[in-house]
Amino acid sequence: MTTKPVRILVVGCGHMGTSHAKAYHTLDGFEIVGVVARGERSRRALLDALGTDYPQFDDFAAALAATRPDAVSINTYPDTHADYALQAFAAGCHVFLEKPVAVTVAEAEAVVRAARAAQRKLVVGYILRVHPTWARFIATARTLGTPLVMRMNLNQQSSGDQWRTHRALLESMSPIVDCGVHYVDVMCQMTRSTPVRVSAIGARLTEELRPGMYNYGQLQVVFADGSVGWYEAGWGPMMSGTAYFVKDVIGPRGSVSIAGVGESGGDTDDVESHTKAAVLRVHHAALQPDGSFARADDLIDCSGEPDHDGLCRLEQEFFLDAIRADRDLGDHMEDAVNSLRIVLAADEAFRSGRTVELSGPATGA
Repeated sequence: MTTKPVRILVVGCGHMGTSHAKAYHTLDGFEIVGVVARGERSRRALLDALGTDYPQFDDFAAALAATRPDAVSINTYPDTHADYALQAFAAGCHVFLEKPVAVTVAEAEAVVRAARAAQRKLVVGYILRVHPTWARFIATARTLGTPLVMRMNLNQQSSGDQWRTHRALLESMSPIVDCGVHYVDVMCQMTRSTPVRVSAIGARLTEELRPGMYNYGQLQVVFADGSVGWYEAGWGPMMSGTAYFVKDVIGPRGSVSIAGVGESGGDTDDVESHTKAAVLRVHHAALQPDGSFARADDLIDCSGEPDHDGLCRLEQEFFLDAIRADRDLGDHMEDAVNSLRIVLAADEAFRSGRTVELSGPATGA
């Protein structure tokens, strides 16, 4: 007996929407029933990337009613995420939702409640969770003892269309919120401990932003087991193109670091330069009686890892399996809400100038 493909509506035709559409277009388990974007140019660019045509729509509600899909892939700006997801669940659809779930914790919790009430799957686009190198990075960090010191950043020197995209994102949230959910989620997985407080610093480096928004920030989070982590993110044409790739974890037994492809130079607004790794370096702290290191660092070649489109395909394979096998995604959804809670607390810490005490579970998978 053959299994019918999941009929999916793709909403948002930018970089992420295009990458996910490529996966739906080539995976046997999906059938694209339409693409949605306000601008005809972006819809045409996505369809040209696929080398085919699908029905086009400029309004999400109209597309949902016309196509009656089994699932919806939401790849729009964050301030539309909750509304579109709620509409999709009300229509009986499964949802793939790019991160973050919403712009507030209350909205994110409402989305999760709607998924449960509709008995439909919600998969959030935490691309690092399907990344082979990052899975190994997290697993190795767990062998380093407690507490951990986690140091990560994702600075992007952007111009042209990329800076226009960043400015649009900055209408609703800062970089430490939009990108920070990924890395706080990683920290929670590494420590398996509850974050207890968060602080932040930030700066507004351009007057092109709406009042009150900032395009550079760094958050610092403290966990119940004594682990600490910081995450730094900045967007814009003024950002440095040098120290933009730090992915480093230190514990009592040593350290593990991702050496990114960008460390030898390159385009810091290129998505590949942030998701792709060159080498995983594992350092061992043990010393010999004479005080020298007992063993050399291990260098693990990561050259065979998937590219960005390949990682998006892995995400959609996970989504398809969750639908067909009726996987329990309770932990996945709660982790997405918890990471959002932490980065929004960091945003509050920056705006208030005070450390924010955290409550509620956020221990990672």
